[in-house]
Amino acid sequence: MSLYPGLDAPRSKNYKQFWAAVFCLSIIGIIATTFFATKSIDYVWRWNTVVKYFAYQDNMETVAEIEGIVASITPNGLTSNVHVQGVGEAEDYQVPTKGLVVGVNDYVYMEDVLGSEKKWKVGLMVLGLILTLKVSAISVVLALIIGILTGLARISDNPALRWTAITYIELVRGSPLLVQLMLWYFVIGTLFNNLLAAWGLSSIPTIWYGVVSLALFTGAYTAEIVRAGIQSVHTGQMEAARSLGMSYSEAMGKVIMPQAISRILPALAGQFISLIKDSSLLGVISIRELTKITREVVTASLQPFEMWIVCALLYLILTFGLSLIVQKLERSAI
Repeated sequence: MSLYPGLDAPRSKNYKQFWAAVFCLSIIGIIATTFFATKSIDYVWRWNTVVKYFAYQDNMETVAEIEGIVASITPNGLTSNVHVQGVGEAEDYQVPTKGLVVGVNDYVYMEDVLGSEKKWKVGLMVLGLILTLKVSAISVVLALIIGILTGLARISDNPALRWTAITYIELVRGSPLLVQLMLWYFVIGTLFNNLLAAWGLSSIPTIWYGVVSLALFTGAYTAEIVRAGIQSVHTGQMEAARSLGMSYSEAMGKVIMPQAISRILPALAGQFISLIKDSSLLGVISIRELTKITREVVTASLQPFEMWIVCALLYLILTFGLSLIVQKLERSAI
């Protein structure tokens, strides 16, 4: 007998078509409302200028570093070797053949342009997106490792492990991520870097303090998710595994954890999506992730609406991509 009588009854084709049409009309209505709302505000929209923050052509110039005469120009495929002879010194420059602006026997001064070429470069928004993706990916892996180990310690019979796990979880979950970022960078980071400098070693890059703070913050929540997943598996599973001669660790790794992971994947996906969005706080410790880059671009371009909308869409792409990956893992785990 169904637990929800009526909900699993077959639906007619017209029923599905009707509600599909309602959904489509709702989306069209939201888009139309947004469009007319943007027209009603006193703002000049300049979407055409957004492209250059993703990719742009930069004019790369080759300039003379000495003063002298262009003694010779030797073509070498796409580039030409420009030999500048100065007083008691000489320099050779590889200049794009199509972009040459000097000839033999021309007199050039320091900083004079010998040639130029246009090259495509990655824009600031892409650089910020790549850094956000890099930080998020490393933090997710570390948070998963920390969460699994802490979750196992949380249900351990060893009082030291259990109390340590509880203390870590409560401390981290009970304080804001922004405060933890500040402590990691300005307190712990300063202490570590001063010690490394005293020992003659190079300092730890700022990005790693951001990664550690994100991983530890998310790891505390992941630990509770893992604990709940393990405890949701019936105790008979452990008893059956132990009766077959498995050790506790073998039973946990081969019997309990596979079942627990399949159950906690949706919760883990939500937590890791939050991690991606929480990475926007890393700008307060001068990490140029997507949100900080967007603030810089808004300040330079005076285009707040366009750039923040683009920023939101890029975060949506990251989080939606992670959701699709987790959904695929869920289907394969069933």
